[in-house]
Order: sequence, then structure tokens, then C-alpha cells
Amino acid sequence: MYGGSQDGSGRIVAQQLTKAFGPVTAVREMSFTVEPGTVTGFLGPNGAGKTTTLRMLVGLVRPTSGLATINGLPFDRLRNPARVVGALLEAQGFHPSRTARAHLLVYAAAIGVPDQRVEHVLQLVGLDAAGNRKVGGYSLGMRQRLALATALLGDPRVLILDEPSNGLDPEGIAWLRTFIRGFAASGRTVLISSHILAEIEQTIDHVVIISQGQSMYNGPLDDLRRRQQARVLVRTSNTEALASALREDGVHNFSATPDGRLAINSVTGEQVADIALRAGIALSGVEEEHASLEQLYFQLTTPQFASVPAGYGAPQPGYGPPPQAPGYAPPGYAPPGYGQTPPPGWAPPAGYTQPGYQQPGYAPPQRQTYAPPPGYAPPGYAPPPPPQPAPPAAPTPPPAAQPTQQEPAPGQQYPALGYTPEGLPAQPGSTQPGSTQQEPGPDAVTGVRPWNVRGCVPACVTFRWFGDPIMIKPFVFAALVLGATPLAAFAD
Repeated sequence: MYGGSQDGSGRIVAQQLTKAFGPVTAVREMSFTVEPGTVTGFLGPNGAGKTTTLRMLVGLVRPTSGLATINGLPFDRLRNPARVVGALLEAQGFHPSRTARAHLLVYAAAIGVPDQRVEHVLQLVGLDAAGNRKVGGYSLGMRQRLALATALLGDPRVLILDEPSNGLDPEGIAWLRTFIRGFAASGRTVLISSHILAEIEQTIDHVVIISQGQSMYNGPLDDLRRRQQARVLVRTSNTEALASALREDGVHNFSATPDGRLAINSVTGEQVADIALRAGIALSGVEEEHASLEQLYFQLTTPQFASVPAGYGAPQPGYGPPPQAPGYAPPGYAPPGYGQTPPPGWAPPAGYTQPGYQQPGYAPPQRQTYAPPPGYAPPGYAPPPPPQPAPPAAPTPPPAAQPTQQEPAPGQQYPALGYTPEGLPAQPGSTQPGSTQQEPGPDAVTGVRPWNVRGCVPACVTFRWFGDPIMIKPFVFAALVLGATPLAAFAD
């Protein structure tokens, strides 16, 4: 089926390629040829089989039937494929913690190219200043440039690119266009897939358009344009005289445009200018209009969605996009009469109520609640007991007056811990001299049981603060004075 040596041509050939994933046939009998020295666009809607076809070309997907060859051999039979084919299918195969320069050095060692080639491709794609940065911090456009540098590392003869301008800024897109055309001008082969039709139209020479897994057109872009009727748009101050001159010269296929020009089919701009000159008619504008790649693309492919965006105007015979699907409305469109002011004197029909409007005096119906029939009780249900009258509240005794503590005379010492000054009631749980109580009770104010330090339970500690006597609990005193010192320091 194929020879055992490379022919060195750089030609890509797909012969009756078919790929089925279970019951789904992604590619069906796809055939095309990409010649060296040209830039070939590979176009089609989402799900048409573009990526699957490109993966079959480079051996990542095995076709169900058919054959794909590069340089006359399948990809897996090439002796050094990285030196023959450079492929950019996705910009995701990078280690985020590795620098761009280290990434390329690993690939250079794997395919057997010198390290100097790494510096060359970094400079070629504009990443020489960011080569020592980790790839994890790269933007999407920088990742695309690094993926392209990886594809160019082996100085290949064939370049296969899938959405190479994804994430690039306008300057990067312009650079990529210039680079691709220069690459093909040196006698090499470029196959590029993209959804940006206006950009790809400025780059390619040939085009392969596919739809639903099948090839719809394969050939030069200019030949595809010549299949469509071109027209000449003419602006003049004497439209009637120009129309009469065209009829006298045998040109009848023309019509007026909404902006006041004449659209003339099947003639060139020079022919129209000669007719106007012989008739003595002045022309203020002559423009030859050809079908764009986008219009040709929509004519050859099956829409993947319910409709095709509007904006092309009224289609001419054999020229323009396919008709729009019924019911389609462009963004921002409102049907006639919607949201507009009604004419004077107009009134809605009797009984009509606008959605969301509530008439004056209208009250919504009351929500009915369900009540079970008398005597019905669900299984396991017990009626709640009748409420009992609350007992009368006991009168609250008035708070007892707290006696004040007498300060010691000058020269006297403050009482020791556990001593209750004369005139102050002993706190419940405190230990008084001669008492047999072993365990302190709760404090009357806070309800907290004081600490028992070896049987000594002081009720309070008194000290002077700016001339005023202060009484605090012993554990608070210990926390304030000694910080985290245990209260056992007060024992004995």
C-alpha cells in the first residue's frame, strides 16, 4: 500500500479516512491533499471531525479505515517524525513548575537537536525574555507561543496547526500570519485549522471545508470564489440614465440597493465604467464585491445550531448566506408592537388584564386550610393535655444592704486570708475559726464554689487602690498579681 522510504516531498495525503467511535461516525471517507509551498486551511463547524482528522494524520488516533501519509509514509513509519512534522494540536502538555527553556531542552534532547536550537525558537516566537519563567505563570497566548516553539524545534518540513491563534493578541496574530506565509514560501507545507474565518482568509491559498465528517470542497480559494457570482456596486447621480445605458448594452441583471446604488451582476467594474463613459454618465463610486470566505463557508456547511446569525442583507441569486431558520431573531430584536406606545384612543378589550398587573380593589382569595372531620385522629396520635394555670409568683424579697468594711488603723496589718472582718456576714462555705466545715459551699453572689487550699477558704482579699479599699476573690487576686501562679502558693 505504501513504500518503505520517505519521498521527501512534504505532501500530506488523506485517502478515504473513516473513524467511528462506537455507533458514532466522526469522519466518513475523508480525502484531500495538501501540497508543499502552500498554506491550506482546514475549516468546518464544531463536531465536523477536524480535530479527529488531524489526530489521525499524526498517529494519535488509528483510523477505522483509509490511510493518511506524510512524505509518502504513515506517521508511525517515519524514521524521525519530529524532524519531519511539527504539530500544534493543544497548548496543555507543559509541566507548570518547569521553565520554558527547560521544557524545550528536554524535547531537544529527546529528538536529537542541539541546545542552540532552543534559543533560536525562543527568539523566533518572542519568548526569549520569558524563557526562565515557570510555565504555570504563562498566559494563554504565551502557552500558544511555547507550543509553536515546541513544534518548530526539529526544523520540520510539515507544520500542522490546530487553532494556533487562540489567545494571541492582535500583534501576535499578525506575526503568526507573516511567519506562516514565510514558512510556506520556503517550499514547506502548512495545514492550519481555525474558526476565525476573516483572519484565515488572509493567510491561506487552498482550503478544505468539511461538514458532518465529509469533505465539501478541496481546492484553491480563488477557484471557490469564482464559482460565485460577483457584482459591481455603482453610485451615480443619474441612476435611470445608467440603467438605460446598461440595457442598451445587453446588461439586464442589475437591481437597486437600499443605499441608492446599482448592484450589477455578471460584469466587471471596467465594463461598467466603459458603458457609463460612452453614455456620458458620471460615476461617483465603483466597487467590485466578491463573496467572502465566511459566506462561502455557510453555503457549504450544515449549521450546527438552530439558525445562522443575520446581518447579510437580502441574498442575491447564487450569492450570499443560506436562508435563516424560521423564528430566528437577532439579539435586541423586539417584534412589532411589543414595548411600544399604543396609538391615541386605544384601549384594551373589556376584561383584559396585563400579566403581573393587579386591578384596584382586587383582593386575592383566602387560602383554605384543611380540617379533618370531627372525631378523626391519625394512628398513634394523642391529644395534648389541657393547659394548667400557672402558680402565682412568689414575691421577690428586697436586696439586703451590704455593710461596709472598716479599714484597719494606721500600723495595723490587713487580716489574713480566710478572715472575715467584724460586721461582715460570713460567706457560705467560708471557714471561720473553730468551724468544723470541711468543704466550702457556693458563693452567695456568683454561685461559684471557692477553691479550697488545704482547708483554708478565704472569702475575699482586701487591699487599697488609690485610697479606696477593694475586696476581690482570692483566685482573681492571684491571677492579677501572680499571673498563672497556682493558688497553692497561699497555703500555710
